[in-house]
Amino acid sequence: MTWLRALREVVRSGLTIEETRLEPLLALRTAVGVAIVIGPALWLASPAYAASAALGAYSAGAATFQRTWRPRKVIALGAGVGLALSTFLGYLAAGRLATFLPLLAVWAFAAGMAWAVGSTAGIVAATTVGSMLVTVTLPTSIGRALEHAAIIALGGVAQALLILAFPIRRWGAHRDALADALAAVADHARRLRHDPTAPFDPEPLMTARDAAAVTPSQARTRPSVLHGPRGLAERIRPVVAALADPDVGAPAEGPGRDRARELLDAAADVLDAAARSIRRGTPTEVSPGSTDALRVDEEHEVLEGPARQAAERLVELLGEALEIARSGRGSGRTPTPPGPADAQFLVRPTMFRLVPVVVRAVRRELRRDSPVFRHAVRLAAVATLGYLIAARLPVGHGYWVPITSVMVMRPDFHRTYARAVARLAGTLAGVALATGMVRALGPDAHVFGLLAVVSAGLSFTLNRTGYAYSQCFTAAYVVFLLGMGGQGWEQTVPERVVLTLLGGALAMLAYVVFPAWETPRLPGRLADWLAADGRYAAAVLRSYAEPTREHHADMRRALLASREARAAWQETYDRARQEPVRPRGLTSREAEEAQEALKGFDRAAMLMESHVPRDDSRLVPEAERFAEALEADTAQAAVDVREHRNPHWARVEEALRGWEGAAGDGSPVVRRGAELQKQALEDLATAVSRTPLERDVGSAREEQRVRAAAAAEGDGSGPAHRGG
Repeated sequence: MTWLRALREVVRSGLTIEETRLEPLLALRTAVGVAIVIGPALWLASPAYAASAALGAYSAGAATFQRTWRPRKVIALGAGVGLALSTFLGYLAAGRLATFLPLLAVWAFAAGMAWAVGSTAGIVAATTVGSMLVTVTLPTSIGRALEHAAIIALGGVAQALLILAFPIRRWGAHRDALADALAAVADHARRLRHDPTAPFDPEPLMTARDAAAVTPSQARTRPSVLHGPRGLAERIRPVVAALADPDVGAPAEGPGRDRARELLDAAADVLDAAARSIRRGTPTEVSPGSTDALRVDEEHEVLEGPARQAAERLVELLGEALEIARSGRGSGRTPTPPGPADAQFLVRPTMFRLVPVVVRAVRRELRRDSPVFRHAVRLAAVATLGYLIAARLPVGHGYWVPITSVMVMRPDFHRTYARAVARLAGTLAGVALATGMVRALGPDAHVFGLLAVVSAGLSFTLNRTGYAYSQCFTAAYVVFLLGMGGQGWEQTVPERVVLTLLGGALAMLAYVVFPAWETPRLPGRLADWLAADGRYAAAVLRSYAEPTREHHADMRRALLASREARAAWQETYDRARQEPVRPRGLTSREAEEAQEALKGFDRAAMLMESHVPRDDSRLVPEAERFAEALEADTAQAAVDVREHRNPHWARVEEALRGWEGAAGDGSPVVRRGAELQKQALEDLATAVSRTPLERDVGSAREEQRVRAAAAAEGDGSGPAHRGG
């Protein structure tokens, strides 16, 4: 992608309104938390203390809107403590560059490394850097430092108490994650009616699994309806795919295909009903037609063989989903499970036990080629450089330069640039709106405090509709706070616009100077996915060769590892498509073809998984030999892909040639699945294999093709662009 096209995508992404469900009650509760600390501080103390209280309450409230599965009150308290600590240290070091700049650099670097834990930790840590930068404009003394730090922490405590006193949709995020997983399988079933090989995105299932990990204290209060349906969705997904697939399931045409479509439609209705029941916590009725379709007539059933087995298994699983839909079980509690905690539920470490987990995560990212490490270096450099530049400018409130840079910077190119554009646009709109109101109302600290609370509420309400739109009211909120503190609008508003523009430009320039491009990482991510898929497919085959409980457990672990590798590839691939970087190792067309080939390999393994035999079933010894060959060849091919060599499948071809008579041994599904896997591996080799001459000219051809596509799009002669 060229720089011009990448920048157009950045502007479009930064100003796009995201379609999402608003949560006005949550926004109202958070805005009330801001009001609770502003009002008394303004009445009993001074506007300066009210501003500090507002900083803590607003930032702690904003942290609770991040995507996290921990209790919101814990997030609010953690944000409040972090803000208070950064404020206190900022006070102590303020006044001398020799002490403040090293502190700022170290703190910003640590905030950047917090992305190793997750996006929520990274975003909350960035707000603490902003808090440290604001404090340098206030008087410096240990007593005042403790006072302002305590008031900022009080804002986080106020938000936590409100969450405790007025819970809104308790376990709501966990319910939504589980419901989304069931709804995703329902949507997949509907698409399989028309496209028997329709792909499935496992992200909803991965999100549901992440949401299902709870601490022991959470497990004692978790609603019972959240305890089991995730596994049900996991089991239904391969069964519907196996039923619809013409290679191992229902025939491509005729009465069998019509019956399969009927069952898939009924499965989608039942799963949607179960998803609604979980999301709302109330029973949901299923249409009588769908219930009737799930009755398998032993004498007149048109499906035969593996398709008949898949249909019977699907009806059995959907019976459990029907019970969920009709019962609701919204208010039930899960009793404390006996025995070891990790034997009954997915364990999430408590806050104290999280420390070694964080240390290990940060240590893994402490390498030069890590995007998180490079982001931390950029954040530290930009924060200190921005502060030095602002200190030399003939304007007040120069801290807005480094604050803007810190708040818009992300570990990847596209989000950093999109947020810089969105912040500038939102700041201009919010400043213009607030300025007009300040001029019309005149100086009144109490009125400005009320308007600040209203602006905070609107910012929280629009938090998930797009950064530009929430930032509009955030900018208005800051203008009202400054007005409450006695700052003249004509001195603060124009300055903030200019400083915001400078800070955004500094953040964008930092990524160009010290980037962390994802494009060169594509071969490595593809190799990781291939190796993980090979282990998963081998584990499925071993469950046919020897269907034991240990092999089933190995298959489950390999499946989860394969999903993680696929998610890592998808994230890298999506980011690489938005980068203005020439292809390195894999062109965009090769990456797309390789991705489709591995999806086909995944699909074949998943089809075999749906028919994995029980412990007392007949063994398939040929599957063990093919599993060994498959695992060895994919492991070697992963090394070849990473080192830009052409992969080969000699062992797989030899094992498949030696697999004779398997269909007569009662294993047509596993034999057909092995053939599909071999075909997918050949497609992968075709996608990534190139002669030396092709390797030399491949990048140049790709660049020429991209330029031609951009030119065609510019003059309107090309196809309509599809956003990515």
